[in-house]
Amino acid sequence: MDCLFCKIAAGEIPSNKLFEDDRILAFYDIDPQAPLHFLVVPKRHIGSAAELTAQDGDLLAHIFATIAKLCAEQGVEKGYRVVTNVGEDGGQSVAHLHFHVLAKRSLAWPPG
Repeated sequence: MDCLFCKIAAGEIPSNKLFEDDRILAFYDIDPQAPLHFLVVPKRHIGSAAELTAQDGDLLAHIFATIAKLCAEQGVEKGYRVVTNVGEDGGQSVAHLHFHVLAKRSLAWPPG
């Protein structure tokens, strides 16, 4: 498979890792949009949130629990935003499920 995030998760392409276990990888975004901006990706290839099923509930719970833990460890005190884009019109640039976590600045709504 020629998937950028699969290659990063497999260690074939280097990343600035924040967290890794057997199911997920968190790494800092190369073009940060906030003082703290990292991505969380499942190691198993899932194209986008549109491909998730009820069987992925445990994986999603693990992702969100890990995000909360990492934000606490990074000293996030006033909140954070978690974003996943789906498809071209949704702004998805890599066809592998990933969550952007942005923090340490005020994040306006709507996002643009």
